[in-house]
Amino acid sequence: MKDLLLITPPFTQLNTPYPATAYLKGFLNTKNIGAFQIDLGIEVILELFSKKELQNIFDFAFNSNQIISENAQRIYALKDTYLQTLDAVISFLQGKNPTFARQICTDNFLPQASRFEQLDDLDWAFGNMGIHDKAKHLATLYLEDLSDFIVECVDKNFGFSRYAERLGQSANSFDELYRHLKEEPTHIDSITLRILEKKLKTIQPKLVCFSVPFPGNLYSAFRCAQYIKTAYPNIKIAMGGGFPNTELRSVNDVRVFEFFDFITLDDGELPVELLHNHVQNPISKEFKRTFLLENSKVTFVNNSSKPDYKQADIGTPDYSDLLLDKYISVIEIANPMHSLWSDGRWNKLTMAHGCYWGKCTFCDISLDYIKIYEPIAATILVDRMEQLIAQTGETGFHFVDEAAPPSLMKALALEIIKRRLIVTWWTNIRFEKNFTKDLCLLLKASGCIAVSGGLEVASDRLLALIDKGVTVEQVALITRNFTDANIMVHAYLMYGYPTQTVQETVDSLEMVRQLFEVGVLQSGFWHQFALTAHSPIGLNPSDFGISPNYKNISFANNDIDFTDQTGIDHTQFSYGLKKSLFNFMHGIGFDLPLQDWFEFKIPKNQIKPDYIYSCLETVLDFNIKPTAKIVWLGNKPLVNSQNRTKKGQTWEMLNITFHDETDSFQISLEKERGLWLLDMLELVTPRNKPLSFGNLKANFETKFENFELFWFSKPILKLRDSGLLVL
Repeated sequence: MKDLLLITPPFTQLNTPYPATAYLKGFLNTKNIGAFQIDLGIEVILELFSKKELQNIFDFAFNSNQIISENAQRIYALKDTYLQTLDAVISFLQGKNPTFARQICTDNFLPQASRFEQLDDLDWAFGNMGIHDKAKHLATLYLEDLSDFIVECVDKNFGFSRYAERLGQSANSFDELYRHLKEEPTHIDSITLRILEKKLKTIQPKLVCFSVPFPGNLYSAFRCAQYIKTAYPNIKIAMGGGFPNTELRSVNDVRVFEFFDFITLDDGELPVELLHNHVQNPISKEFKRTFLLENSKVTFVNNSSKPDYKQADIGTPDYSDLLLDKYISVIEIANPMHSLWSDGRWNKLTMAHGCYWGKCTFCDISLDYIKIYEPIAATILVDRMEQLIAQTGETGFHFVDEAAPPSLMKALALEIIKRRLIVTWWTNIRFEKNFTKDLCLLLKASGCIAVSGGLEVASDRLLALIDKGVTVEQVALITRNFTDANIMVHAYLMYGYPTQTVQETVDSLEMVRQLFEVGVLQSGFWHQFALTAHSPIGLNPSDFGISPNYKNISFANNDIDFTDQTGIDHTQFSYGLKKSLFNFMHGIGFDLPLQDWFEFKIPKNQIKPDYIYSCLETVLDFNIKPTAKIVWLGNKPLVNSQNRTKKGQTWEMLNITFHDETDSFQISLEKERGLWLLDMLELVTPRNKPLSFGNLKANFETKFENFELFWFSKPILKLRDSGLLVL
């Protein structure tokens, strides 16, 4: 038995748990509050894609005469093959039975429907993929075929990472969702509620908390809450998470509270602690940012004087209870960066609460989850990493920051290297100038394999309007630094920003094409601009040339329909932008005219064909700040001495040989300078306190002259290319 049950409703990710409940459970541990967590999404998926349940789906589809399309008919005709192979495929995608990859890759082993039609176009890509990844990709297509069958014949709302998402998107009124909840549960609802019932009987909670991160989780959260209210009326039910934090800040429809007793906003730790206190002792009426029903009216109660907990005090995320060995890794497209979101299980952590930049005009910068910036000390972060490794056995980390600060990333990397941890990690960033070549090399040495960041609209005019704080040239240079350090780069791309012209959309695509062609960008995703109520544009729409189409809002209020003064239909660009990007990510299509990606006439781009290439030829600044830190990442060298004679003069030289993982090289220095260098390299390893460039220079000049001549000499430049970093 546990007092609290924390639930992530269907569906989020197949490959790893959404971290909100793990964060909450980690906090509750610090308060000795017992909690159990479940990811209903993965449990429903495992039930749905089992041999027994798939047989039920085929029978249901046949008996209800829903098998209409040729694709569905083909899948049904091959049902015996699907039933025979399904459990083995799921097991393989869970990381078990790796030798099964060879069988999957055998021609005609898996049944194939419409998703496999793209295979001929992608066949070239498999030459660059291992057989294991190829098998994952084929198994993913196999599951997507079955998903198509379910959507067509059983439940049109199904999706692997979302369920009934349309009902949660821009639901200004609760009417449609409420109407659906009055209907009979769907086939997938029945599976969900069957699993939920077992958990409720076993755990017997007093309070159930649903974390609803996305619109695609909303319907299932309400359906589950409805069931609990009917079957277990004494259990209190709360909802929090990303969706209510952004969408339900002005909810006033009393019908919502037929399903939920409480809806909390923003950071969940203190609100949930106070809800627990209230459920344990109903006399306690202290709440933090909580909607509830009072005298038959929706009331927002924020009467607690307690401040939110500092990030250093919320504990380490706790992944216990979750079925960590049952998650399914899939590869949707043959792009190594793109697969990070769906392949492999990642421990989720946050370097800093909020965003250190906090200015982008399309972003919800007025809300606490962006506005309140609070970094966590690197030592605490690495402590938490070590605790999660011990608990989960996984050494992969996804830092889910809005934008990880470069200074903290540097401190984190140094701490990881200092503790000699072998980890793999990636995060979201801003493409800002502080990501120097040397910082990127440090991040790579600590285990960073990838970063994602917002390029948004590749137009300097629009980047200034967004207040992004970067230029296209700067993005090119920073992505080059990451790429040269063997860190993959994913760019979030935007079209349809207010006042954006057709010409700017075409020019933006050309910029993106060039970034991929020169090899500094490996992955990307286009999304159309969406107006949100809490962004600077939403709060001051006239400043950006748009007219919001406000409606009567009693439920969700975030995404707002609007009219742009340009009158351009930006949706027409969606297919061409995404098709071209798909090809660019696979290294093809660079020579095609941009017109070929669109079925309607577009203007010629006005960007020079070598614009990005010329950006990368920018002369580097050799000025080094005295406060810059010097770090040596290399191994201890081997040293021998020899005498060298020139013009009758003999002096002793040190031959210093360095070995790294892939190469060996030697430098020779006059003995005294060589001994000084060896002492300094030992001093500036990550296990010691960092030494500033100014102190290094001062130390040198106590013994020698012309430090700059020494620093920019061939031996030192060789070291600079081999692990001697200026940060």
